[in-house]
Amino acid sequence: MRKLELLSPAGDFEKMVTAIHFGSNAVYFGGKRFGLRAFSSNFDENEIIKAVKYAHEYNVKVYVTVNILAHNEDFNGMVEYLKFLDENHVDGVIVSDFGIASLVKKYTSLELHVSTQANVTNIYSAKMWVQLGAKRLVLARELSFKEIKEIKEAVGEDIDIECFAHGAMCISYSGRCLLSNYLTGRDSNKGECAQICRWNFALGIKNDNDETTYFPFEEDNHGSYVLNSKDLCMIDYIKDIYEAGIASLKIEGRMKSNYYVATVTNAYRRAIDNFYINEKPNFNYIEELKKTSNRDFTTGFYFKDEHKENLVSSRQIETYKYIAVVLKSTRDGYVLVEHRNKFKKGDKLEILSSNDSFNKQFIVEEIFDLNNNPLEEVKKIKEKVYINCPFYLEKHDILRIKKDEN
Repeated sequence: MRKLELLSPAGDFEKMVTAIHFGSNAVYFGGKRFGLRAFSSNFDENEIIKAVKYAHEYNVKVYVTVNILAHNEDFNGMVEYLKFLDENHVDGVIVSDFGIASLVKKYTSLELHVSTQANVTNIYSAKMWVQLGAKRLVLARELSFKEIKEIKEAVGEDIDIECFAHGAMCISYSGRCLLSNYLTGRDSNKGECAQICRWNFALGIKNDNDETTYFPFEEDNHGSYVLNSKDLCMIDYIKDIYEAGIASLKIEGRMKSNYYVATVTNAYRRAIDNFYINEKPNFNYIEELKKTSNRDFTTGFYFKDEHKENLVSSRQIETYKYIAVVLKSTRDGYVLVEHRNKFKKGDKLEILSSNDSFNKQFIVEEIFDLNNNPLEEVKKIKEKVYINCPFYLEKHDILRIKKDEN
């Protein structure tokens, strides 16, 4: 059986390390320019060199986003940047603009991946991109499994199909939106989206005196989020993804937290592995994914008319809170961790790990600072402490706590 690639977001170096630790086969991130997540930390050139070297040591591929919808002035320095990525062995660049794509093919040997922003929704545009040298197509999120299969058959075995499997959905067509530009002056197609679709809306009616009365839409006690989509979640459909000919299963979230990257990558890694051995999980996938930030889940457009519940979800929620990250593996019943949120003696913590300690729980009975002084609680930002732990933990594992238990 061919192997599904699990592709995780890396908003910064720490998130990339986390994604690799929890089982991603590839990561994607943007540089300081030319990408669509301007408010993510992103990577400068030295960080890109470091990131590629680190990922390749773990046999993990690196894809860099160069997916802005470019204007003339955006091409200043573009060729030099693409050559830099090529010289430093980036495994692929994600592009949505024909002009940028032409420079990739003319000046580099980089593998060309076509961004979902390019809105590939049919076999004819897919074939055109292939003629221009594309090796991978990141299809528009508005496609069904049936349409994906047709595109895959049309482009052949040598072309990879990549599809989003988890994360935030855009109210506009594969991310091509001007709401942010119009209402805030921030260009969503150059990475500065203000996420207007997440705002709380009301209906405004003007009278003859040009006075406006606002009538809120009824939804829940948080407000009325009429443009706010549910999150995509395809973890229960790995077999369908495989059978559609999809090569790479992509997680959205370069602006999400380190904890989000860990939780979602870990869950999908285990789901993919279980699919290959035809084994049922020993935990509930959906409940696991709810432990990090999420809106209600949807299968998006994959099943076309069978599912109509795409829109209307309010604020993000999560059932667990990120408490600490492990700095050194467990030894002699103790583990060194770094604070992320306050915890204290007596708290019941749960383990997020890529090994068999996953989802095991234990009570914090002892806490010591680096000078071996006993503590009752940990609340200083990024404070490093030793705590008791009866399970084996590895560096980069995470400790969390149920929200109603602290």
